Amino acid sequence: MSTRTSGNPPGTSSGSAVTGPARPYPVRVDAALDAHLSRWLWLVKWLLAIPHYVVLAFLWIAFVLLSIVAFVAILITGRYPRPLFDFNVGVLRWTWRVQYYAYAALGTDRYPPFTLHDVPGYPAHLEVDYPERLSRGLVLVKWWLLVLPHYLIVGVFAGGGLWFSGQTGSDNPGWAAGGLIGLLALIAGLILLFTGRYPRPVYDFVLGMDRWVIRVAAYAALMTDRYPPLRLDMGGTEPDSPPAAPSLPPPAGIPATV
Repeated sequence: MSTRTSGNPPGTSSGSAVTGPARPYPVRVDAALDAHLSRWLWLVKWLLAIPHYVVLAFLWIAFVLLSIVAFVAILITGRYPRPLFDFNVGVLRWTWRVQYYAYAALGTDRYPPFTLHDVPGYPAHLEVDYPERLSRGLVLVKWWLLVLPHYLIVGVFAGGGLWFSGQTGSDNPGWAAGGLIGLLALIAGLILLFTGRYPRPVYDFVLGMDRWVIRVAAYAALMTDRYPPLRLDMGGTEPDSPPAAPSLPPPAGIPATV
């Protein structure tokens, strides 16, 4: 299910004919809701996730520094150095897994793995297509001027602005400290506590907001020249992705938080 509000993407050529299905957006965020969630575990996930928050604090310092290097490289060569790109995508991916486990979704009780790489068996995934060429001119303005309308929207969703801004010096590099995402995740947690069920409409809406935030983050981090769509693609899978594989419980005898 998706709510779509179209807008003309800055930085793209206007007036060009579009035929056939629209190209998939190069930032893809997919997830699968656990079939069975603990009623109470979400109350202590802030504590269980502390090791990830500590590691991510250092990874985000590296992310910011490497993004500055990438900015200079794109300005001079029109290319995002592939090793830097892969590392920064890995930081986004790691952050998304932790936030999906914690308070940007509460969508799984499976403890996030400590890796920059995609983990096929984990229920949260993030991929960004590598751009062979990037505009040298857009790199000067897209991360602050062109994306300003999205910053205002993301501020409502995440609370206090973009989830990656100003977080490198803290132990909580997330975006669920406030805003509509955090509020709805709290409501879902309370419903889960009393009923044992995560309300699917709330999950779909929360995932749509998370997806919007991550798309804006990748664009502002110079990973693509395609303007983030002004639409809310709700649910666990991208509109043009195959259905996500069901999230399976951990093997018998292994706690969900190990």
